[in-house]
Amino acid sequence: MGLFKENPFGHILFLKKWLIRIAGVLSHRRYRGFNEMEIEGSEIIRNLPETGVLFVSNHQTYFADVVSMFHVFNASLKGRDDSIKNVGYLWNPKLNIYYVAAKETMQSGLLPKIFAYAGAITVERTWRAKGEEVSRSVNPDDTKNIGIALEDGWVITFPQGTTKPFKPIRKGTAHIIKQYKPIVVPIVIDGFRRSFDKKGLRIKKRNILQSMVIKEPLEIDYENDSIEKIVEQLEYSIEQHQSFLKVIPLEEVEAQEELNKMRKWEY
Repeated sequence: MGLFKENPFGHILFLKKWLIRIAGVLSHRRYRGFNEMEIEGSEIIRNLPETGVLFVSNHQTYFADVVSMFHVFNASLKGRDDSIKNVGYLWNPKLNIYYVAAKETMQSGLLPKIFAYAGAITVERTWRAKGEEVSRSVNPDDTKNIGIALEDGWVITFPQGTTKPFKPIRKGTAHIIKQYKPIVVPIVIDGFRRSFDKKGLRIKKRNILQSMVIKEPLEIDYENDSIEKIVEQLEYSIEQHQSFLKVIPLEEVEAQEELNKMRKWEY
């Protein structure tokens, strides 16, 4: 690899590699040390093609979720079975992993800007900006950039567009699936909301069991499935469909949210 070789977004791969290495070493104990992460599905990661994969997941923090996936994906590709033991798997990380993030979030400070260089595809929210409700059309450049990233490698997205549980899936993800026809791999995470603050930068509580379940790719008829059907399939696959509230009462979800707020300043 040439020293100044770039990816399709103009990021120098040598710098990106060192950024992932350093961030990986600094964050490793957050998932194996201060807390522990239970992983299922490493073998699925190893069986995926090099490009054209879209990971869809529920969302609990701004940054800790995606950082954990960088750990798990690279550990799995280096032969770890449902484990991130020994952070040496990041010495030669997979450099064509991208993640979709709100432009507003990734421009909110120096650290988010550094994280963005590691693989963010920034998009403008169509429904919210600067804490207020808005209504604007999708920026076609955002969709195009996701397509470029899928052609180059793997893309992680959080189709609810929020860290709040059981919110609706945004139809934009279904449109991207119809347009670019990626392999769609669902991921269900838990424990991050309890162990980190909302941004996922500060440890809020230790000794929390985090979990990540990587599921088999979805069976999607790209030509004939409707947007609504794909949205519903995504909701079930990442366990965010409203029917799950019959198992987890809404009152319990709301109570957990209030408890998380109370824990905000606890360590």
